[in-house]
Amino acid sequence: MAFWKRNLAALLLLLLAIVLIAAGILTGEAEIVFRKAVNICMECIGLG
Repeated sequence: MAFWKRNLAALLLLLLAIVLIAAGILTGEAEIVFRKAVNICMECIGLG
């Protein structure tokens, strides 16, 4: 019981993070972020 009381805030934040990550994946944001990251990397390396 003491474990849950001490770590309640951390567990709630972890649950919130999981929900928000799932929402981002379902709305297609992950693909957009990945595409932007690839473009930035290609520009820095000089291939794009």
